[in-house]
Amino acid sequence: MLKVFADSSAVVKRYISEPGSSSVDYLIDKGLSGESFLATSIWNIGEVLGVLDTRLRRGWLDEDEFKRALEYFSNEILRLVRLRILEVFPVLTSMLVETWPMILSKHIYEADGLQIQTSIYSGSDVLLSGDRRLIGVASKVGLKAVNVENESVVKGLFK
Repeated sequence: MLKVFADSSAVVKRYISEPGSSSVDYLIDKGLSGESFLATSIWNIGEVLGVLDTRLRRGWLDEDEFKRALEYFSNEILRLVRLRILEVFPVLTSMLVETWPMILSKHIYEADGLQIQTSIYSGSDVLLSGDRRLIGVASKVGLKAVNVENESVVKGLFK
C-alpha cells in the first residue's frame, strides 16, 4: 500500500478549490478504497488553519465559505484518523534538530525542513506538495517528491 505524506500546501487543496485539488481528492478516494495510506504533521493542521484565516482576512473567502471549509477540514481529519486512513505525526525535538543542517545547507525555512523530516520519520513512500522549492530540496535529500498540481504524476503513483 502506498504511503503518501501530504504537506500543508497539499492538504489545503482538499478544502479550497485550486490547482491540485483533484489530485488530493483522488488520493483521499484511494485511501478510502484501501489503496493508500496518508500521513501529515500536526504542524500542518495549524498551517492549514492559518491559510484559511489569511484567505478570510484578505477577502478571498467570505465568512460562510470560511466556516464551511473549516468545518469540512476538522470533520474530515477526525474521520480519516478514525478510519485509520490518515496518521497525524507529532513534532518531535529530534525532528526539528534534524532540520538545522538542511536550513544551513539547503537554505530553506524550518517549516519546510520539518515537512521533509516528518515525511522521512513517517516512512512515507512519497512527499506530496505544491511547493516547488520544497519538492526540489526533498528530492535532493533522497525523497520521492511529487507536485500535487501534476495530476498525471499523482495518478501514476498507483500504476
